[in-house]
Amino acid sequence: MRRPILILALIATFTAAGCGASTATSTARTQPAPGSAAGPTALASTVAGSSAPHSTASGSSAAATATPAPTDTVWLCKPGLADNPCEGNLEATPFDSTGKAGFENAEVAADPPIDCFYVYPTVSRQTTANANLTIDPEERNVAGTQAERFSQVCRVYAPMYPQLTLAAIANPSRISVTAALTAYGGVFSAFEDYLAHYNHGRGIVFIGHSQGAMMLTALLRNEIDPRPDLRRLLVSAILLGGNVTVPVGRSVGGDFAGIAACSSASQVGCVVAYSSFGQTPPADAYFSRIDTAILPFGRDSTGPLEIMCVNPAAPGGGTASLKPYFPTGSLVTYLGKAGPSFDTFTPWVAFPDQYTAQCKDIGGASWLQIDHVAGATDLRTAVSAAEGPAWGLHVLDVNIALGNLVDLIRSEAAAFR
Repeated sequence: MRRPILILALIATFTAAGCGASTATSTARTQPAPGSAAGPTALASTVAGSSAPHSTASGSSAAATATPAPTDTVWLCKPGLADNPCEGNLEATPFDSTGKAGFENAEVAADPPIDCFYVYPTVSRQTTANANLTIDPEERNVAGTQAERFSQVCRVYAPMYPQLTLAAIANPSRISVTAALTAYGGVFSAFEDYLAHYNHGRGIVFIGHSQGAMMLTALLRNEIDPRPDLRRLLVSAILLGGNVTVPVGRSVGGDFAGIAACSSASQVGCVVAYSSFGQTPPADAYFSRIDTAILPFGRDSTGPLEIMCVNPAAPGGGTASLKPYFPTGSLVTYLGKAGPSFDTFTPWVAFPDQYTAQCKDIGGASWLQIDHVAGATDLRTAVSAAEGPAWGLHVLDVNIALGNLVDLIRSEAAAFR
């Protein structure tokens, strides 16, 4: 792939990614040596036009060239961090179709068996191409919205990283390959820090949405997939709204040579990926279609590809009910003007039995179909593709199935032991 084409791909990818996103310890496992992976160098090689060399597998040569892991990560979320947006009050008010309210109690796990490494979507309103590492309200809000409920099942680590900002996306000419690699380098560096100082051989769930999912896809492809010592720590990767690819009709290949799509709730070492739509994605959809989805960091597959879809409510296939959870204070963002009509004292609301989901693969598109099934008398506001058909339900990718994702990680954590 020629460099100018990759530059355009990177620009278009993060334009698509960003706009929609504004809104028992496993002590027997060996701790991998930090610094032995190729890091952003492998990614830069792909961008420059050559095949990306995969990270060095663990061994004597890797250890000999290992460099000290960084220690200067700015943590948005980390266990023990004061004012941690990924830990808080998880009480929720579920509303049924008649508007009747219930009550659900949930708590931050005191000693969960695994970790979650979360990378947030494009939210920074700073004016430079790459954000600095100052924690602004936007990062805190999205971490609370998307990652806080995972604290029931894992210790959540979320680094600040120099992501491509909304300002850069509004002016794509400002986005260079260097800027994209700077963003990735921040995620890679934070992961090295996490491995060296916090992991201690624990299983890891990688969680990312939009730009965050794309950064984690690159990290997994270049640093985790080629290294058995790291791959055995992989509980799962939840990569939503990021156009993860697989060969047509297969569960492994495309983005990942050895990490397959999840096919059951107890499978570990696998990927859950999807983009949600309420109807068949249009021909110009930013997600779900290979022809219009931007695939930024190069692909090794020589055959036809499609976008991966794994139903978080039924990884083995079929239709299943979703468990949406939304922060009470952000209902306008997700449900429009009717959102604030819900009267509740809890920081979360839930809408059980309102939607089902199934993966569909039709006419070159592969997506998670979200269907409203509660009927015409349902008093709860229905979600919609507020940003237009090409975006689908991108902003809702995480929260429309947040309860299912938490349940899935709980099941995977039990199997991982």
